[in-house]
Amino acid sequence: MKSRKLSRKRSRAAIVTAAAASVVAGVALVPNWSAGAAVVDDPTVDAATKATFQKLADAVFTDRTQALVRGATTKQSTSRFSGDVRLSSTQSRDENSALTQLRGRQNSLAELGETYSAGNTRVTLDATRVTGRTAKADVTETTTLTYAKATGNAPKTTGFQSHHELTFKADQQGTWQLSTIKDTDDGGLAVNTLSKPSVKAPATGDDGDTMPNAPRAATTRNPAAVPKTSTTYDYKAMATYAEKYWNVYNKDYPDFNGHADGGDCTNFVSQSLKAGGWKHAPGYVYDYTKWFGTADIQSDSFVGVNEWSWFAQNSKRTTPLANVYQLEVGDVLQMDFDRDGSKDHTMIVTYKSNGVPYVTYHSNNTLRRSVASLIASYPNAYYYAYRT
Repeated sequence: MKSRKLSRKRSRAAIVTAAAASVVAGVALVPNWSAGAAVVDDPTVDAATKATFQKLADAVFTDRTQALVRGATTKQSTSRFSGDVRLSSTQSRDENSALTQLRGRQNSLAELGETYSAGNTRVTLDATRVTGRTAKADVTETTTLTYAKATGNAPKTTGFQSHHELTFKADQQGTWQLSTIKDTDDGGLAVNTLSKPSVKAPATGDDGDTMPNAPRAATTRNPAAVPKTSTTYDYKAMATYAEKYWNVYNKDYPDFNGHADGGDCTNFVSQSLKAGGWKHAPGYVYDYTKWFGTADIQSDSFVGVNEWSWFAQNSKRTTPLANVYQLEVGDVLQMDFDRDGSKDHTMIVTYKSNGVPYVTYHSNNTLRRSVASLIASYPNAYYYAYRT
């Protein structure tokens, strides 16, 4: 079976946590045991312990978000987390490094004309488990960033969800330290994420077929406009669908997040195109010249990044655009992060204002992220722009 190279997020598996008394970000929590007590194997995970881990995660990811906000200050340090839960010295250094990199991203965004005036981050604890003196916690981060220069009908905010696994280690005195943070969304496409996006082996066609290669698009600002003239499809319906389901999943289709062959990014875009009038081209699931998707069966071209590109070009349902800023509502943007010629991620434009397209996508689930933000975060990626 061909590799489906999609951005994906892994399912939120149940994971881990336990701890003792603590004060996190100034919030006092009820002790689970005295600070000097030895840690027993498999200690009880009570509500106070879970709240401790959740508060710590909230503080860390709030700092990351604030590093992107013009004029905001971050508070992260080992002294911020007192009591029996804190950052390890290694993780503290890693977080300080992350904040420095994110401030650099803030500057890169500003050079492209984008700044954020405010950010709001909320972290929820999904599941916990503890094994001896090692604890893990799965958390969901939900972040909203406010565009500083939004005028007229421009979007006021952008938002995303991302998922993380936190690992804690406890010493003999019962002091828990956050030792590692792992992003569990394979896409790695949240604006405050620094992990490298996941990539897979290049997809190949069956039976010696020659696959059409999409031309790369430039990323320079203010290209000549290429207005849409086609009335074949309902582009507003495409955008409406995508913005309705950006952080939820339509149960009329399968959810490929965490799937062995890839994630949900192209499946999500195909659903949006179908909502705007793209018709099924039924046939063999592995034939990239066919395109169809239902709750029960989907062609590779419906769910695979490269396969979708091959179908879109071969069918003449799309034409290439020379520049990403020429994208309009209902158009599709793809990225090749490692520039190996095999595309990694698919997004759909759901808004455009002041010459800037805004894309919506799954993994990380994201609403109205500007193309400028993508370019600032991934300046070395290859971009492919499709007029639908």
